[in-house]
Amino acid sequence: MTSSDIFKKITNAVLDLQGSQHQTYELPLRTLAKALSDPSLATVNDQLTARVDLDEFLAASGKLYRGNPLPWPDNEEERLGLIILLALKMGEDPRFALNFGMHNFSNGSNKIIAGIHGFTAQILAPFVRDYKSYVQSQPKSLRPMPSPASSNKVFIVHGHDEAALQSLARFIERLGLKAIVLREMPDRGQTIIEKFETESDAAFAVVLLTPDDVGGSAQAASTNARARQNVIFELGYFRGKLGRGKVMLLKKGNPEIPSDLFGVLYTEMDINEAWHYRLIKEMKAAGLTPDTSSVL
Repeated sequence: MTSSDIFKKITNAVLDLQGSQHQTYELPLRTLAKALSDPSLATVNDQLTARVDLDEFLAASGKLYRGNPLPWPDNEEERLGLIILLALKMGEDPRFALNFGMHNFSNGSNKIIAGIHGFTAQILAPFVRDYKSYVQSQPKSLRPMPSPASSNKVFIVHGHDEAALQSLARFIERLGLKAIVLREMPDRGQTIIEKFETESDAAFAVVLLTPDDVGGSAQAASTNARARQNVIFELGYFRGKLGRGKVMLLKKGNPEIPSDLFGVLYTEMDINEAWHYRLIKEMKAAGLTPDTSSVL
């Protein structure tokens, strides 16, 4: 997992927690705790929590009257470390999170979830900003570093051929990799292009060229079957972002190939599924580690 992946996961968990209800707050809490427990953050977290005693903080907090300020440490590192320990404890015990929030962050609302929302807005949201800033200010040896083969995300560029899409996505998942199909990803209030840019952080892309549209020159007497325009756009995007070696063209049927792609090699999505082996070979060459035990 790369540094940007980790902070994105932390941020999304906090956003989900802010919008959660009593029936759904546990999942983002556990997601947040898991993200903060990522091995790449271990050295920084140990540094932040070294002088922090969570039990002592909770004991002192329990003696306060409702509404009194909590005994946060003045030292920024200790404060960040304390919030990390709190988040980890809440992930392990969501009931503790509910009680802690109700006692210290409830605004008088009768909603049980109000304390969680208060804690998220007042403590977790500023923490994400300050924690990211702190981590990025550390020497490179302490920052979470990307691993060349750590990403298991494969983005699928597709048109209207649902059968081809499902066949490809499910095969990728059988290999132990994560198939990214844009429409299946959460919107999170983003525009289409924002969502695309967010989810395009992948290690590999497979472009499905299927004959979904028709088109041709204005002077032509007839039109030809071709891939959708969004497919061609996304093909160019990934070729530029990942490089040719990490983008595979998978063709089904006889769509017209854009003139800029003449000479580019592509693989036929044949009914005998020989494309399975070609895809595995290309992904391995790109640095991914597909698990072939269930398909070979």
